[in-house]
Amino acid sequence: MPIITGRENVKKIYEEAANRGWVIPCFCTENLTTTEAVLSAASEYARENRLARVPITLAMTVRYEHRPQAVNYTRTGRWDLGLKLFRADAQIASEAFDNVDLLLHLDHAQYDLDAELLDSDLTGYSSVMYDASALPLDQNIQKTRAFTEKKGSEILIEGACDEIVDASGEEHCEITAADKCERYMRESGVDMVVANLGTEHRASGQNLCYHGEAAAAIRDRIGHRIVLHGTSSVSNEKIGGLYQDGICKVNIWTALERDSSPALTEFLVRNASKAAGPDAVKRLAEEGYLTDKCLTGEVSSLGVCTTTARQEIIFGVMKEMVKNYLNLWYK
Repeated sequence: MPIITGRENVKKIYEEAANRGWVIPCFCTENLTTTEAVLSAASEYARENRLARVPITLAMTVRYEHRPQAVNYTRTGRWDLGLKLFRADAQIASEAFDNVDLLLHLDHAQYDLDAELLDSDLTGYSSVMYDASALPLDQNIQKTRAFTEKKGSEILIEGACDEIVDASGEEHCEITAADKCERYMRESGVDMVVANLGTEHRASGQNLCYHGEAAAAIRDRIGHRIVLHGTSSVSNEKIGGLYQDGICKVNIWTALERDSSPALTEFLVRNASKAAGPDAVKRLAEEGYLTDKCLTGEVSSLGVCTTTARQEIIFGVMKEMVKNYLNLWYK
């Protein structure tokens, strides 16, 4: 299935989702394993629930300083090559899943750092988040408005009236006020708006609180056009009824990486000798990092020590996680 592009085509996907009360999840990725896990999960979910097709969004940040995923996608460190590989991988991998409507999103495209990208041809993407949220509101609106006037006819545009802070810092988000959000959306001309609703980026746990009442107040002003970022910072139990609150799109990334890592760690520890060889395991045991239980004497095995073996563990966990998210938002 070709990637769905073109403003009207993408709007139609969102309209169809809204008619069903669905919130479209947007999964960021910085490697092919994550990309395939998301696509495979969406396709399997559609089959298991007898759905003709389901929409799914794959996304990537570019030069966003908190996590430049296009830079991370390739060891060259070149964002332009990372972005090309991301698009090519998504397009080719999606050919195996003809029951998935695939959207590609540019996340947190910075008004300054990503200026070269934002000035380029964006018609190969479904949507873009134009991020000037670090600026004072008036400047944010001014810059975002200039972008929507230039690119709004060809691509769906998401914006943010407040900066969503990194959970690793000392700052915390202030909840977005409905009147501020309404003004930003009206004056900037964006199609969707990211609101601060208590979640934060790159949170190490699920201990924050999603403020549904704040979302509902914004919904009453702008309709179902709210985007929720930082979803990994709250538990799934708190985010099941998002559509009713006015959420149309949800971003997820940290949870996929954070919550698949324990499974990989356990796999490698339980198969330490097959993963690293007996000499390395003996040294690590002597240094106190492993116990004698790992001293099996087994030699390295391709079923354990290869990159493919490690990716298979990550793929399986991520796939189940994505299906669980779809179960929240596609019922």
